Amino acid sequence: MMVSGGALLYKLYRALSYGVSPLVHLHLRWRRFRGLEHPHRWPERLGHPSRPRPPGPLIWFHAVSLGEGMAALPVVKQCIQRIPNLTILMTTTTMSAFQVLNNWLPNEIIFQLAPVDAPASIHSFLRYWKPQAIVLMESELWPNLIMDASKNGIALVLLNARMSEKSFKVWSRSLLLPLISLMLSKFSLICPLSTAQAIRFQLLQAAPSVISFSGDLKYVIEDLGVSEGQKSIDKLKAQLSCCQVWMASSIHRGEEEIIFGAHRVLMQLLPNIVTIIVPRHPRHGQEIAEKLEKEGQNVALRSQNEELKPGTHVYVVDTLGELRRMYTLTPIAVIGGSFFPDFAGHNISEAAAAGCAVLTGCHIGHFSHMVQEMQRLNPLSVLQVSGKMELEKALIELFADEAVLEARRRAAKEAFNHLSSDIIARIWSSLEFHIFRRLSAVGIEINARRDKNEGENEISPINSDF
Repeated sequence: MMVSGGALLYKLYRALSYGVSPLVHLHLRWRRFRGLEHPHRWPERLGHPSRPRPPGPLIWFHAVSLGEGMAALPVVKQCIQRIPNLTILMTTTTMSAFQVLNNWLPNEIIFQLAPVDAPASIHSFLRYWKPQAIVLMESELWPNLIMDASKNGIALVLLNARMSEKSFKVWSRSLLLPLISLMLSKFSLICPLSTAQAIRFQLLQAAPSVISFSGDLKYVIEDLGVSEGQKSIDKLKAQLSCCQVWMASSIHRGEEEIIFGAHRVLMQLLPNIVTIIVPRHPRHGQEIAEKLEKEGQNVALRSQNEELKPGTHVYVVDTLGELRRMYTLTPIAVIGGSFFPDFAGHNISEAAAAGCAVLTGCHIGHFSHMVQEMQRLNPLSVLQVSGKMELEKALIELFADEAVLEARRRAAKEAFNHLSSDIIARIWSSLEFHIFRRLSAVGIEINARRDKNEGENEISPINSDF
């Protein structure tokens, strides 16, 4: 009954997504006009490739944004090292991810923009690239993609699988439960990022046999080296050597006022204070700089290569892909996206890995498991504050007592080291057991099918006016 109900719901979804496909096309053109889609490569979002498909086995990794894409990279590297002649295709959705990953991924990885979940786009994409397996990151559960992949015998994996409380409640409703149950039944492997998430997927009727908890991949995100280089970081570190420094990272609109307030208080107590602000979006960084300059503050912008001069107390990092290295410049990191109820927190592990004392707000969404894990290992590893007053009090205490500061830094680093160990080895073991053994068993069949259809992969360059 559940399967037949799910199949009916999927048919309705497919018909609806097919009917609105012309509107999706127009919407992408509108987003392109607004600078939200790539000006030339946006047809990739409709399933039109811009690169030839190499011969041999191919695995498709898909992530929405930069954070998920970077979390996938250690697994991608393992696959390349362990499987000879493997081609990796990686897709993302957001422009911020494209701007960083397209320039810094290894040459052997093919990068494309992800197709929208419209029947024609998904069909075109799968027919051209013919992946043997699809690895989706976190919460990318798209019905057309999942069902078409299953229909074509493509193995499906969900890594760092998560579902927000809001999404879980929606999918748990009697009307939608048959559809999500049907979709999850198509996966060969689901690796949730926490035991709590594993329970949610089981409650949505994912088979226990495909669920394998291996740890959160965001603990093992690697440095892409997307800054101007270590020389630039060392130069900035030298400029900060005589200052007392703290950093507010992944700041969303509205949160800057909380950071400004803390900065003003610290300015009165510490004449040599420098506040590093890393907004979630670079454009917001320029707005922050303008606001502070109107108040009479001297601000240096990272994107303009401006140096910290005497009298400059705010450094705004309005660039992408540099956050991990920026954490090495500060003993204290305040993680944004966590001070208002509409937000859901951000990755705290990068700050902990750099040995920062880690502070965050109370609205941390699916990162709550990370905070709880670290605090369970050592209560000093993460300090949560409820708002402006508590943040100011905590910062004053950390700057006033070096022993307290060092204890929190050490606790964060040790908790990170414990939680990040062996994650990739465990995930590789799950992939090998659930996916790669199966693919090896049918390798001859896959090669024969590819030889039969090898002429279908020829393309011409994409026209930007498509």
